[in-house]
This record gives sequence, C-alpha cells and structure tokens, in this order.
Amino acid sequence: MVQTMLEVIALDAADAVAAQAGGAHRLELVTDMAADGLTPSPDLLRSVLAATDLPVRVMLRDAAGFAPGSVDGLRRDAAALREAGATEFVLGFLDGSGWVDQDTCRAVLTELDGCRWTFHRALDNSADPEAAWGVVAGLGCDTVLASGSPRGVADGFPVLERLAARQDEVALLVGGGLQQDQVGPLKAVGATGFHVGSAVRPGGWDAPLSADAVRTWANLV
Repeated sequence: MVQTMLEVIALDAADAVAAQAGGAHRLELVTDMAADGLTPSPDLLRSVLAATDLPVRVMLRDAAGFAPGSVDGLRRDAAALREAGATEFVLGFLDGSGWVDQDTCRAVLTELDGCRWTFHRALDNSADPEAAWGVVAGLGCDTVLASGSPRGVADGFPVLERLAARQDEVALLVGGGLQQDQVGPLKAVGATGFHVGSAVRPGGWDAPLSADAVRTWANLV
C-alpha cells in the first residue's frame, strides 16, 4: 500500500498541537500569511519544536513574490534557524525572467548542509513548471510543492498528472487551493502528498487551526 502524507501550515505552537491532534504527518512553519508565508523567527521555531514531535519544515522566504530580498539575510536566517533546531526547510526562488534562480538557491543551500527541503510553489509561477521540475530536482530537494498553475490545483491538474509520473526524481506535494473533492482524482494519477492551510482554518488565518478539520483531511488522504 502506498503511504500518503498530509502536511499542514502552522503559524505557532498552538497550531502545531492542533495539527498533531488531528493526525497531520508534517508541518510547514511560516509567518505572515498576508505575504503568503515568510521566514519565522528562531524563537517561534523553538516554541513549535517544544510543542510537537512532528517533522517541521521551516520556510526560508524574506519577501512577497519569488525573488529573494537579501541572499545574505536568507543565509543568516538559515544558520540561525539551524542553531534553533531546524532540520528541514522550504525554499525556492525565481529570477526576473521566471526561471529557477539556481545561484540564489545554491547560496542558501550552503547553510543547510544536507538538510531535507521542499522547493515550494515558485515552481507554479515559473516560465515552464515542467522544465523547472528537473532543475529543482538537480538542486537536491526531496519534495516539490505544486498546484500545477498559479491559479491553483483545478487549473493545474493536467500538469500535476504529468509531474506525478516523474516522482522517481522527487516527491510531489500537492497544495494551493486544494479541495477535498480533488484528492481522489489526484491519488488516482499517483499523487501521495497533500498540503493544506486555509482549508483547516474555518475562521480564516486569524482564527485557530481546527484539529477536527485536520482529522477530516487526514482521513481523506
């Protein structure tokens, strides 16, 4: 039986507790969802690690969009987060032409020293997501978070189907407007990883994460 995985976005320790109670398999830790998720502080990471024994992937992103704000700043953040206990990360950058910014990615990765990491939805916003898949696999990630389109999973399903067939390179983690009725068709084409954020917050991003909603998704996937 193929093992499936549910990753849940967490903003703080309370989210981590609720996500674990609901049956999540992994957390993505971010701050500032108004900017679609930025790098959390080391203190926030420590509080989350103290609250859960789930794997935690920590965002490295210092500006809205997919260009880096400061490469040196990102490297400092990565080093500080590793010192605070981070062992897994999420990152991804594009250049001005919409191609994967390999130089920036490699510069940040020098601070990660073999840590497992996800290339996030910058892939969906690249000039050619399917070509980018091979590029980011070559950078050493073990997972790519994608919806197949900047407009979300419904629009990107054909791309996701083709990416799912290439999981011998890296694992596909589907997220970005993911709906419950999309899980079955995605599993049918080979997707095994699912990523949710707003879907487990019935009251919005300013409201608590719902353990019951996480449980529903965990049972579904």
